[in-house]
Amino acid sequence: MTPEISPKDRFITVYGRNPVHEVLLDPDLHVDKVVIADTARGSGLTEIRRAAGRRGITVQTAPAERVKKLAGNGRQDQGVFADVVAPRMLPLEVALAHADLRTVLVLDGITTPANVGMIIRSATAAGIDGIVVPRRGVASIDPLVVKASAGVAFKAPILKAFTAEEAVGALKDNGFHIVGLDADGDDDLFTAHLRDRVAFVLGSETAGHGPEVARLVDSWVSIPMTGGVESLNVAAAAAVVCFELVRRARA
Repeated sequence: MTPEISPKDRFITVYGRNPVHEVLLDPDLHVDKVVIADTARGSGLTEIRRAAGRRGITVQTAPAERVKKLAGNGRQDQGVFADVVAPRMLPLEVALAHADLRTVLVLDGITTPANVGMIIRSATAAGIDGIVVPRRGVASIDPLVVKASAGVAFKAPILKAFTAEEAVGALKDNGFHIVGLDADGDDDLFTAHLRDRVAFVLGSETAGHGPEVARLVDSWVSIPMTGGVESLNVAAAAAVVCFELVRRARA
C-alpha cells in the first residue's frame, strides 16, 4: 500500500497575483486551493476571485503572516498563493518502492531558478523517469522555476528528498549506478558504459558537486568540448545527458 504523501510533496505552491491568475485560467491544471491575505487590497484580486469562482474553487482568507509562511516567499507573494496539484511529484522513497525507475537526475547545489526550470523541461521531454529536486541546497519549485520550465514543472516526474546526499545514498542502496558529470571526468559521456539503472548527479556551475555527494559517485563522465570551450551551462549539459540516454535507449 502506498503511504500517505505530505501536501508539500503533492502540490507546487504558486504565489503572486499574475501567476495565481494564470494557473486558474489553465483548465489542464488542478488547483487545490487559493488563499488571499485578509489585508490584501488592490489590482488583480477581483480577477483571481472571478477565475476561481468559474472553476468552483473556494477562495480562502488567512492572516497575512500565515500567507507569507505558506507561500514561502514573503517579499513576493503579493498576499496570495495557490496550491497546484503536481500528479507525478512524489517523495523519492515512495517512487523507489512503487515505481519502475531506470533513469534519474539528481540536482546538487543548483540554486538558479532558470537552470532548475530548464533542466526539468529537458528531462521531462526526454522521458527521464525522475528528477530529484532536494528541499535543501537547490532552488525551490516556485513561479520562476515554473516559468523557465514553460509550465512543464506541474507535470514533471519530480522526486523530493531532503538533500542531494540523502537522495544519492538512497539511489545507491537501491542498485543505481551513480554517475557524476564533470569537465574532468575519466570517461566520455558518449562512449562510457552505463548500467540499466543509472542516476546522473548535476552540480552547480560555480561550486560543482558537494563533497558529501562526490564521495558517493561511482564514475565520472565529461561532455567532450572543442573550440576552446571549457564547459556548458548546467541546464545545457543536462539536456545533452538526457538525450544521450534517449539515443542509447533507441540504439
